[in-house]
Amino acid sequence: MGQADNGRGPEARAGSGPAAGADYSAELLDDAERLTREQLRELQLDRLRATLRHAYANVELYRRKFDAAGVAPEDCRSLEDLARFPFTTKADLRDTYPYGMFAVPMDRVRRIHASSGTTGRPTVVGYTEGDLSVWADVVARSIRAAGGRPGHKVHIAYGYGLFTGGLGAHYGAERAGCTVIPASGGMTARQVRLIQDFRPEIIMVTPSYMLTLLDEFERQGVDPRSTSLKVGIFGAEPWTEAMRREIEERLDIDAVDIYGLSEVMGPGVAQECVRTKDGLHVWEDHFLPEVVDPLGDAVMPDGESGELVFTSLTKEALPVIRYRTRDLTRLLPGTARPAFRRMEKVTGRCDDMVILRGVNVFPTQVEEVVLGVPGVAPHFRLDLTRRGRLDHMTVLVEARPGAAPRDRDDAARRIAQGVKDSVGVTVEVVVVEPESLERSVGKIQRIRDLRQS
Repeated sequence: MGQADNGRGPEARAGSGPAAGADYSAELLDDAERLTREQLRELQLDRLRATLRHAYANVELYRRKFDAAGVAPEDCRSLEDLARFPFTTKADLRDTYPYGMFAVPMDRVRRIHASSGTTGRPTVVGYTEGDLSVWADVVARSIRAAGGRPGHKVHIAYGYGLFTGGLGAHYGAERAGCTVIPASGGMTARQVRLIQDFRPEIIMVTPSYMLTLLDEFERQGVDPRSTSLKVGIFGAEPWTEAMRREIEERLDIDAVDIYGLSEVMGPGVAQECVRTKDGLHVWEDHFLPEVVDPLGDAVMPDGESGELVFTSLTKEALPVIRYRTRDLTRLLPGTARPAFRRMEKVTGRCDDMVILRGVNVFPTQVEEVVLGVPGVAPHFRLDLTRRGRLDHMTVLVEARPGAAPRDRDDAARRIAQGVKDSVGVTVEVVVVEPESLERSVGKIQRIRDLRQS
């Protein structure tokens, strides 16, 4: 695959942890990873046209949307023509709950997953036998790109059940030839014991729960750097470079990002390569990405930031056409996998953005500041209240064990000043006792909106 795969290219320079220097053998690349960019685009167009025909023929909502927009599958003659087709949103899946978006008969559906539905009706997704096989393939590809190899033991602490994380990681790890430890989420003390006893090389979990596990290692008097873990594959929520450094330093591993969402497939839509750590290569033979204006529908050129949109290219049970993910990122040229474009680490979600006195604030911006201040832990929460007619934000952040009152006061001042300087808003900072904030066992909720109460 050229310079990027010879062990002397950008990956070898960028990597810093235990697995980073390992050469990615060309024998481990699958056929799609060997394509040129031109070959990939030809494949994408063939699959895109087939997907549009499949969706139009079998899903009433797509027929209505295409007809209303005055487009038909035959109008797609190039990849650029996709911009003529209408978007799909989470509301569409909720309005057709539970099976209205399925494009195959139920007797072909082999599995159903669903979102939690905490903000309304859950979104329901289905998978055929073929879909499950593709899903296992792309997660296996992701694990290999992260440094996983046949025979490695993978500790999976994503939740199992209707959430796609646990089972998606599970079948992908098995497809990659790894040994799966299906720990699921929760029972944190037991997770630490299993890692010590079973000695996995890889852990797959949300980054916020990894921090919880690190705290538990230290609470039990175990040095996290003494474990067998070499690679952490973290996803399901936005996380920053500062959190990557925190995890890598405390655990002595390579921390890499995996991306996915249930509406598009689940984990394995895109993956960061261990030797570059420079963004996530999108597996574009199965998922065609766009970035659009979050407040409109204009397609942004590569390199410009906006809302990530996906069209599935091989899904049978639930094809998605221009699905608006609400995740904010930008598309960049491929490096470790030259045919596949990269998406920058997700910086936040349109849904998570708080407008505080006219300024857009994302939790990841506050996280960058918190992780740069000594004396406090990487556990924090943003409380939104109203004082008079103005919105007010309080940053509650845990002190490190043993931090003196003077150190806590200094940390609070530094965080408040850091947020003011980098984000442009004034916030109140309260440093609370260690382990006093709710711990995450899945996707963390950084914001508590108390303005209505």
